Amino acid sequence: MAINPVQWRADSVRMIDQRLLPGREVYRIYKDYRAVAGAIRSMVVRGAPAIGVAAAMGVALGIRGTSGARAQARFAVVARRLKAARPTAVNLAWAVDRMGRVLEANLSLNAPGLFARLRREALAIYEEDLAANRALGAYGAALINDNPARILTHCNAGALATAGYGTALGIVRAARAAGKQVSVIADETRPFLQGARLTAWELKKDRIPVTLIADNMAGLVLSRGGISCVIVGTDRVAANGDVANKIGTYPLAVMARRHAVPLYVAAPLSSIDLNCPSGAEIPIEERAGSELTTIGGRRIAPAGVGTFNPAFDVTPAELVTAIVTERGVARPPYTQSLAALKAGRA
Repeated sequence: MAINPVQWRADSVRMIDQRLLPGREVYRIYKDYRAVAGAIRSMVVRGAPAIGVAAAMGVALGIRGTSGARAQARFAVVARRLKAARPTAVNLAWAVDRMGRVLEANLSLNAPGLFARLRREALAIYEEDLAANRALGAYGAALINDNPARILTHCNAGALATAGYGTALGIVRAARAAGKQVSVIADETRPFLQGARLTAWELKKDRIPVTLIADNMAGLVLSRGGISCVIVGTDRVAANGDVANKIGTYPLAVMARRHAVPLYVAAPLSSIDLNCPSGAEIPIEERAGSELTTIGGRRIAPAGVGTFNPAFDVTPAELVTAIVTERGVARPPYTQSLAALKAGRA
């Protein structure tokens, strides 16, 4: 079943409100770049590729009605607002900067012409992400040798996190399309519960068998055997292969290594940041403590308790078996293989 988390409709951006899933399937319409930035920040839309698509569309909305020097000045404001929404996801800055280059190359156009050109570029980013996910999925499916296969995943790296097919779950979908019997063990992914709310919802819609576990059950599941591999997405991959992903990925990687289970990272090339030498340089977003102290608006911790709520952690490259991209599979040493894939030499 097609899932389209971000779409361009009648010169506005239409998004499914992922905060309300799986209880309600609500679509919201945004006609202003500030509202798009707010939707990114509040996690109406989430997942690095989907954030990049939404940001590109937000740029088009922000520049509408301007041209020339006024468009340049407006872009500086729009870019700053969008990039600040969620700094860890490199796709966001990548998409905004790409839109900026298109703007600079078309400053001679009048306002309607410039808006049309930027809208076309945003839609190209959307279509390219869909194509990249499908290509990535095919490369990843070839790594799944077990049939049947049980795949453990964390957070949501599916259609909801992309333009509509998925990275980690794109590999699962591609494996099934190739005739393999696949089932998924999904971590709930505290504190925002993307695994419980979103991954399980997607897989149920696609009729792919899924079993939900609490995050702290993954070690037991891995120790009992029968897990073919762990597959996760990413918000940013550093040049050395360090991987920033949803908080909880690092301990999962440690446990996978302890039990000799391969860990594959599904990463479109737009998520690979060769300008970032290692995971130590990746900015880690810290979110509101209320995500820890409440569930569904109901308090579960004492009022006034201190909190620490980083949204991501960094998995060292040495724990990553392979990184799957739309151009092929990168293996250690990642400084060489990732650079080759980005340059199209693989």
